[in-house]
Amino acid sequence: MLVLATDLDGTFLGGRSVHKQQLYRLIREREDIRLVFVTGRGLETVIPLLNDPVIPNPDYIICDVGATIVNGHTLEPIQPLQAGIEHKWPGRLVMQNKLKKVRGLRWQPVPQVRRCSFFFDETTDFDHLQRIADASGCDVLKSAGKFVDVLPGGVNKGSSLIQLVKLLNIDPSHILVAGDTLNDLSLYQTGYKGVVVGHAEQKLLDATRESENVFQATEAGCGGILESLAYFPAFENYHEAEKEKSTEASGEKQLLMVYHRLPYEVREVNGRSERVPPKSPNGIIPSLMGFFAGGRAGTWIAWEEIEKKGKGLRNIYPDEKRFPNLLAARIGLTKKEVDLFYKVFSKEAFWPTIFSFIDKATFNHSHWEHYVKINRLFAERTAAEADQGASVWIHDYNLWMVPGILRQLRPDLRIAFFHHTSFPPADIFNIIPWRGEIVGSLLQCDYIGFHIPRYAENFVDVVKSQLPVKVLEEMNCTERFLSYSCPLGVEKMTRSIEAGGRTVRLGAHPVGVNVEYITELCEKPSVLQQVDTMRRELGDKQIILSVERLDYVKGPLEKIYAFQEFLEQYPEFHGKVELINICTPPAQGMKVYEKIQQELEQAIGKINGRYSRVGWTPIHFFFRSFPFEEVMAYYRLADIAWITPLRDGLNLVAKEYVAAQGLREDGCGVLLLSEFAGASVELGYAIRTNPYDRRSLKEGLLQALVMDPTERKMRMKRLFDTVRYFDIDYWGNEFLQELESVTPEDRMVLVAEPA
Repeated sequence: MLVLATDLDGTFLGGRSVHKQQLYRLIREREDIRLVFVTGRGLETVIPLLNDPVIPNPDYIICDVGATIVNGHTLEPIQPLQAGIEHKWPGRLVMQNKLKKVRGLRWQPVPQVRRCSFFFDETTDFDHLQRIADASGCDVLKSAGKFVDVLPGGVNKGSSLIQLVKLLNIDPSHILVAGDTLNDLSLYQTGYKGVVVGHAEQKLLDATRESENVFQATEAGCGGILESLAYFPAFENYHEAEKEKSTEASGEKQLLMVYHRLPYEVREVNGRSERVPPKSPNGIIPSLMGFFAGGRAGTWIAWEEIEKKGKGLRNIYPDEKRFPNLLAARIGLTKKEVDLFYKVFSKEAFWPTIFSFIDKATFNHSHWEHYVKINRLFAERTAAEADQGASVWIHDYNLWMVPGILRQLRPDLRIAFFHHTSFPPADIFNIIPWRGEIVGSLLQCDYIGFHIPRYAENFVDVVKSQLPVKVLEEMNCTERFLSYSCPLGVEKMTRSIEAGGRTVRLGAHPVGVNVEYITELCEKPSVLQQVDTMRRELGDKQIILSVERLDYVKGPLEKIYAFQEFLEQYPEFHGKVELINICTPPAQGMKVYEKIQQELEQAIGKINGRYSRVGWTPIHFFFRSFPFEEVMAYYRLADIAWITPLRDGLNLVAKEYVAAQGLREDGCGVLLLSEFAGASVELGYAIRTNPYDRRSLKEGLLQALVMDPTERKMRMKRLFDTVRYFDIDYWGNEFLQELESVTPEDRMVLVAEPA
């Protein structure tokens, strides 16, 4: 048995993310571990931790520096211990009044019960303070060189823990205490085994140095506690059990876009190969091309498929008329090289990991070597094309290793990276065998952008799990993003870190859509005519629309199974609703998706076979790509967009639907969106649903179907305002401004702080 009695801040809540996850998991999974929080915090500030799904719930809480002892599950006071402490306390108002006369004390505005807490400084009259405390039967406790607590006599963290241990009749040899400040000293005076975690207050280190029961760890926080489990023979089995599970033109500078796709497509026109714009004019590429429209010098670096190796590809103008100073630097790759790099390795190793489907991840070291080789080609080509001091914008996980190689080749460059996918939490990302190399490469960037703050924080946790990190700047996210009200929300986001000898800035930039272009398409007579035709054919049924690429990440089966249960549970909607499911096929050769396609078609066939009748087919399934203009007609038609990926970096379909619906005057649609899509933290007026819970999917759909028209219109107006303001141009301009605001002085940590 192990009873871990630990301080919170700097100890149980401190250390590297990977160590926290290891320790928390160990406590959750082992029934023979009891957890006691022993903290200077008041109970009110401990309670929010009890709602954190990551942090294990304590069995007991000793807070207010030992003055409060409660059950960790019920929050009921532990009697008779609490009554005994209360009996010793003169009362807060009484003590506050007496202590007002002490020079140099400043009240701490924190929740506190059965104690009085102050800040002190060099002017504080401690003799006067001690006389008042002695006369009142109280003790004085100083910590961290700035805090002082006045407590009931004989009450502190250690004394309260001793009383609790005696009351519970626990063998003292089973107890491990942990802390990091002088405030925790009484814990080490109990005689129990103890660990002082790394980066602890020097006075605590000095006071415990000679104690044979105390281990002074190297790692901070949870890492230090894990170290102590290995140090003390009595607890070694806990360490070993966890160890087995753990894996370890103008005057502007040149801009280089490093992307896996070229900004054009090659098509055969009258027997000749011609370069034409991409099929989807609403995508990322047109926005990125816009930065060169004013004649800015730039180079777009991407691969182009070639028949055989050995023939170099010269630079070309993608569109000399519109972008006179933009070149395309092409990296020639054979079909075999592309397939192994993109369709096999990236999609089998990184794609499932990025979206937390770790059971689908496959790691092949020879494939990794090929991946690094291709990344080196990109880096070398970029280095060769870049002017002195140019800005480089690298895109997505396919090119994770480019920054590190490029920095070695060209330390003068300003390097930025944008993740178009999600970024997973540390315990997921760190299953990648090459996590160290990837993080080391990304830290060579000057700026890294993500869709939403949660992904930026995940990245910081990953870095913390691999090397020391100093957070230099944070920002409040609530002005633009949801925080506590959704699973992907965070209140604050790290904006700048110091790690690996460099300063790296971070930001959140959700990609937007081209609202102006979508509006233009939706108002075309051909689109309006198509909407009218489909509406006449479908009658007065409510149309539910699902548009997604075939991918297990998008959760297509989960949605279809939920719709089946919806039809079973709510027969009153038979004949009144129809689901239009547009599923875009993956790229040719992506065999990983063949099974899910078969299962999806079988499930839809079963539902239609069971429920269809003359004049009503529950599901219309289209397994093909649609022209963007035709998709707009479906967006305008649909009463509900049911967008329910299991994970999604952002989800532009949701924004496209809002853009298409926002100007309707004949009523507005409802956006039903997975709370695990990055867009959910932006689009607060969508109905959010949990795609892992069929009940949530069904209830969300029901809510959308019966929603009052007034509420529908209000919600869609709010959504449209957001999508229209934060459009695709806003995204690109904001990111580039961040990159180009980085100065050479920002890049390096020039003077190391003393250890």
